[in-house]
Amino acid sequence: MTACVQPIWQDLLREKVGSYVDTMVIDEEGKWKFGLTDQVVLAVESIFKSRAHFDIFDDGSSSDEDVSQLVKQPNEVVLPAAMNESGKGEQSESVNEIVQALIKGTLKPRELEAKCGATSAVANRRSYMEHKTGKSLSNLPSSDYDYEIVKGACCENVIGYVPVPVGVAGPLKINNESIYVPLATTEGALVASTNRGCKAITDSGGVSVFVNEDGMTRAPVVEFKNVRNAVEFERWVKIAENYREVKKIFDETSRYARLSKMDCDVLGRYVHIRFKASTGDAMGMNMISKAVEAAMTFLKCIFQDLNMLSLSGNQCVDKKSSALNWIDGRGKSVIAEATIPASIIQSVLKTNVDSMVKLTNAKLHIGTSATITIGGWNAHAANIVTAIFLATGQDAAQIVSSSMCLTQMEKINNGDLYITCTMKCLEVGTVGGGTILAPQKNMLDFLACAGSNIQNPGENSRRLAQIICGTVLAGELSLMAAQCTGDLVKSHLIHNRSNINLLAPADNSARVESNTNNHYLDSTLDQVGSERNRERVNRSFMLQKKGTRGTLNSCHNLL
Repeated sequence: MTACVQPIWQDLLREKVGSYVDTMVIDEEGKWKFGLTDQVVLAVESIFKSRAHFDIFDDGSSSDEDVSQLVKQPNEVVLPAAMNESGKGEQSESVNEIVQALIKGTLKPRELEAKCGATSAVANRRSYMEHKTGKSLSNLPSSDYDYEIVKGACCENVIGYVPVPVGVAGPLKINNESIYVPLATTEGALVASTNRGCKAITDSGGVSVFVNEDGMTRAPVVEFKNVRNAVEFERWVKIAENYREVKKIFDETSRYARLSKMDCDVLGRYVHIRFKASTGDAMGMNMISKAVEAAMTFLKCIFQDLNMLSLSGNQCVDKKSSALNWIDGRGKSVIAEATIPASIIQSVLKTNVDSMVKLTNAKLHIGTSATITIGGWNAHAANIVTAIFLATGQDAAQIVSSSMCLTQMEKINNGDLYITCTMKCLEVGTVGGGTILAPQKNMLDFLACAGSNIQNPGENSRRLAQIICGTVLAGELSLMAAQCTGDLVKSHLIHNRSNINLLAPADNSARVESNTNNHYLDSTLDQVGSERNRERVNRSFMLQKKGTRGTLNSCHNLL
């Protein structure tokens, strides 16, 4: 007689659901309930797809192998459903086999796209990572995304995507055109502050922005047998006829790459050769790298003892703050200027011209120079550059150099404020890289600069650079005004706070927290200095009375 196996499916169900519950993340919105429901359904389907036999008498047809089908094997893993190529969930033998192969090591995660397609690869990789880490990825979105575009272009080993809120500032009048600017950010108050700067500029007649230089750089490092040969190479490059030969080879590699400059820096027997070229509407790193490689092959034929150590010798200078980039420029060199009447400084920005000019000198120029911060003569250019970079698919790592900015303010003869922002290293493009992704491409189209400008190559990327520089000026104007009036803390307390993860305290702990906050408020007020600042802190505290001690810490630290 075969042993009775009827209770086994209940045990299996408890085990499967229990293992999920152990790693389940309970969120305040109640999404965990849906996840749990899905896991119960999947567990039931998995159990009864085994087509087990339930024998109540011995007919000689059953065996131990039949019963073993109902018992989970030690290496078997119960996994959530994976998406097929249409994005719909499915639990199939092939999916189980793929994830099991990942777990056993017979299939590598990077091979999934070739095995089952881009969309299914994401789902299978998520299941595998949840098993490996014991952590749920339920709050990391993965559906409704074109992973075929991502494959081989933007990211590897994909498990989903991270949405970032996109706000809009404007209208901002740039070169007599009203533009709304998308800003992708998680920093509260940034969009609101930039929007105020846009209003002040637009009400004043707008901002004028100019691109005065356009050239991406790549600088290989080579070595020679001795210093004599290195110096001879430098002298050869400086001869106009020789440079034209190199330029011919360089320019033939692309329809858009055009060599404009070639400098040598001889350091012992090493030579760093900095090529600079326009690259159309692309940011241009790949384009110029290909062209430099061709040029170096040509140079190697002439100088037999030239040994190229690397296509990049760190004098490019890419993704690092550099005095060379500030002096010589990289990407787009852009300058924005605007004149803001004293009346608008007062009515919109709530301060006066003299205070703005004085703070600019003390903070942006003297303060920055004292710390020897390369390209840091600004209030927060990086905030605006980052927000637009993320929204439009730029290389986020290049923010470190692209945000270098000199902000200047002067009181002109009639008492108005004249402000300029000089940015010498805006590395942007409207084709290639992250600009191919649908949301980012949509934002470029929103700014009327998506893709390549066929009639005038490079015009779209220059337009994007102008928009960024003009928006930086708006951000500088508003933040400096806020610091003149002491409103920085207040604005962040209103727009940059979140209590979503804070649990309501019990009555007794609430009284303790209240007493602690009152004591800390008194301590803060004693240290902030002027009576005016005391009033601001106290007002902010009263407005945010239901907050936590972190609110007061913000007041204390920023003042």
